[in-house]
Amino acid sequence: MPNFRISEAAALLGVSDDTVRRWADSGRLPTVRDEAGRQAIEAAELARFARELNPRGEPALGRAPVGGESARNRFPGIVTRVVRDGVMAQVELQCGPYRVVSLMSREAADELGLEPGVLAVGAVKATNVVVELPVRR
Repeated sequence: MPNFRISEAAALLGVSDDTVRRWADSGRLPTVRDEAGRQAIEAAELARFARELNPRGEPALGRAPVGGESARNRFPGIVTRVVRDGVMAQVELQCGPYRVVSLMSREAADELGLEPGVLAVGAVKATNVVVELPVRR
């Protein structure tokens, strides 16, 4: 499993680098040193922490990281949970402040090596998109 730099972890969690550093400094998010001696977060630990931040997978206000792709329906994130049964698998990704859930064959999940901590992209193709406005107080 790879380690993630502070900036990579921040992008995946949808927060600033400084926020991740504060979590690390307070001991809330354990870190390791990478080969270059820089502070990093182990992939499995980042996946665990992402689930802790958003245990019920509720959408949060905020911005997901935007890539250089022309398609606007690609969400880079980290796998936080994989539930396999005999035929199917449910894969959860934390993509910035958003939770993306995919149902796929178990065979596909196995072939992709999907486990908590794996970096992945959720590509969404939808024929219907509902636009909602947040409640203003």
